[in-house]
Amino acid sequence: MIREATAADIPAIHALVRELADYEKLLHEAKATEAQLHTALFGPAPAAFALIAEDDTTHEAVGFALYFLSFSTWEGVHGIYLEDLYVRPEARGGGHGKALLRHLAQICTTRGYARLQWAVLDWNTPSIAFYDALGAVHEKEWLGYRLTGPSLTALADT
Repeated sequence: MIREATAADIPAIHALVRELADYEKLLHEAKATEAQLHTALFGPAPAAFALIAEDDTTHEAVGFALYFLSFSTWEGVHGIYLEDLYVRPEARGGGHGKALLRHLAQICTTRGYARLQWAVLDWNTPSIAFYDALGAVHEKEWLGYRLTGPSLTALADT
């Protein structure tokens, strides 16, 4: 079962974010607090949105998708950028990941959004194979860039 997250899901979302960071070998970089997630998802001006994948029997959160709106100047409409997609190892293979992506695709098509986009680490071959099987296209000509920490501060101060 896939459903929109509620404020009551914040502890589960926080735990899933940390599990994802651990899986990606980046737990030391996972600094978001439950309070920050609450503000981002349910504050006065939500900056992001989340879906929860529940186990049909226990109704426990076994996965999540966290996303935000993007905008295509070429298409002139919004899209969805999927920041995080994660399903707990014991629930993988049960269709939760595909159901989360299907729900996001339905949001896109229902609202007239032009695209659903995300990034995956180059070593994450199980996820890459999963996305390829769905018909997702690897954008080889685009390189991701990021400014953080001292580099971000240095640019801001110039």
